[in-house]
Amino acid sequence: MRLVKIMLVVLVAVWSAVWALPDGLVHVVFCDVGQGDAILIYRGTTQMLVDGGLPNGRVIGCLTEHMPFYDRTVEVVMATHPENDHIGGLVAVAKRYTVGRFVGVPVGKDTDIYKELAAQLVEKQVPVVNLYTEDVVKLGGMEFDSVWPTRQFVADHETGSRLAGVAGEKTGEVLGMATEAGMNLNDFSIGGIVKYGDFEVMLTGDADQRILPNQLATGRLRDVEVLKVPHHGSKYGMTAEWLSAIKPELAVISVGRNSYGHPTQEALEALKAVGAKVMRTDSDGEVEVVSDGTKWWVKK
Repeated sequence: MRLVKIMLVVLVAVWSAVWALPDGLVHVVFCDVGQGDAILIYRGTTQMLVDGGLPNGRVIGCLTEHMPFYDRTVEVVMATHPENDHIGGLVAVAKRYTVGRFVGVPVGKDTDIYKELAAQLVEKQVPVVNLYTEDVVKLGGMEFDSVWPTRQFVADHETGSRLAGVAGEKTGEVLGMATEAGMNLNDFSIGGIVKYGDFEVMLTGDADQRILPNQLATGRLRDVEVLKVPHHGSKYGMTAEWLSAIKPELAVISVGRNSYGHPTQEALEALKAVGAKVMRTDSDGEVEVVSDGTKWWVKK
């Protein structure tokens, strides 16, 4: 009887491992983390996590669901900008997983959660990479083609003083410079296009109408299949000219219960005007888009 039980346990473990084997397709998962952003992009056992939502543990649930149980490494963690609803959950990610590289912008915010994240990166000796226009992150046959910010924009608007309690020297690049008075951290949001074969997804952080003309001026925007809607569907998150440049077929709004009125009617109408299908994490839950590099579909 004991032998039978042992064999059953082994059989279950083997089938669990087989079930967890990756399928070789690219998966773009817009995690349901409430009023915040967290996008998991993976192919096989190679992952990139873009933002981590609020410190509510929900991003860990998303990673646990989609990563094989034996995989404890996230190759790239990207913070589009250092607002709490984008970096809050990354502290738990840095504690729980081995992070291969941390990608961000060289501006910070003088908050406890930002300092804790920076301390984790230093303690774990995670290499830090600052991303600018025209930089490309290559990973598992995928690419992240950076559209924003430009080096010149960052140079023009950061003050050069390091935020108190944030160390970056040990991780390779500048981590946590202050911005000039009156600047909005959303303006520094990393924006870029995830590419796998002919399939492309535009990620935006919280960039909005103040900065979209600058993105257009880079000449790097192009038609994409999927758009992560800027700033949770804010009234000022998009312009008709910007949307016409990317012409998304699917627009995903990462949003939760909030007092800002997100997503706004203006945002929904703008997306409708370009013919984009809209999905929302507050009403649709997690949204998972899958592609073989040619075809793409929303996983049911």
